[in-house]
Amino acid sequence: MPQGTVARVTEVSATSASSFEDAVKTGITRANETLRNVTSAWVKEMKVNLDGKGNVTSYQVHLLITFVLD
Repeated sequence: MPQGTVARVTEVSATSASSFEDAVKTGITRANETLRNVTSAWVKEMKVNLDGKGNVTSYQVHLLITFVLD
């Protein structure tokens, strides 16, 4: 980022039925629909959701999204 630039970080949670990678892509895509100047994303947390038998039902990520303020 250039000197004098101000950025903000917001947390986003996203879920996918297929993979962690897809959950990350979903979260970033959604952030880009609402935020301008998205510059990076950090995966803060990853977890899987299970049914009562121990089978994975979905993949969830918590992302920290950085965007530069206008």
